[in-house]
Amino acid sequence: MNAPVQEPLLELRKVTTHYGPIRILYEVDMVIYPGEMVCLLGGNASGKSTTLKTILGIVRVSEGELFFRGGRADTLATAERIAKGMAVVPENRRIFPKMTVRENLEMGAYLRSDRGGIREDMEYVFELFPRLSERLGQLGGTMSGGEQQMLAMGRALMSRPRLILMDEPSMGLAPLFVERIFEIIKQVNERGTSVFVVEQNANVALSIADRGYVLQTGEVVLHGPALELLNNEGMKRAYLGEV
Repeated sequence: MNAPVQEPLLELRKVTTHYGPIRILYEVDMVIYPGEMVCLLGGNASGKSTTLKTILGIVRVSEGELFFRGGRADTLATAERIAKGMAVVPENRRIFPKMTVRENLEMGAYLRSDRGGIREDMEYVFELFPRLSERLGQLGGTMSGGEQQMLAMGRALMSRPRLILMDEPSMGLAPLFVERIFEIIKQVNERGTSVFVVEQNANVALSIADRGYVLQTGEVVLHGPALELLNNEGMKRAYLGEV
């Protein structure tokens, strides 16, 4: 796996967020270095998805600071963060159901004008997901859950992102599809794209990540190298289904 370099790609410093008067995240510190894969783990209502939405700018930072590619990002609109190199594979895929596979992929490149680069990236997506190349004219909404997950990942890659944010990529998928999806996430990371995975399936996420963070009621309660978290006794009891 890729070794971290000194300058963070993404950094959260003491980030606190609220939904109205209710505090969701509390003083969250988090960092992702270029080329890394980092996973965020935790149970239901732990604040995982809120963390991802905060990074994207869908949820505003109440206190603290968020940096992306060396500059303040918590003051930027979501579209500006996407333009700077973030891409998201949302929970439940959220592809465009009435658009074809090709149209969904093209939507991922809507901020780009480099036609040659777009063609190259389309070929890269087909290399990762041969099934998509066979179904370019099929409507996204008629595909299986696993195929829609592939399409959502392909759409994100079409923006040529610096950082891909993935919200529960294993949700609703058969075990074999989960294994395949995480193999592809690893391939994408090994090609140099940084990946931040929000995931309930701690075993599979930690098996391919460089590092991990564990959230509990909006606070980071554990963090460290993935292998250390896999062997942490508290982690085993709480999240890995082991005694």
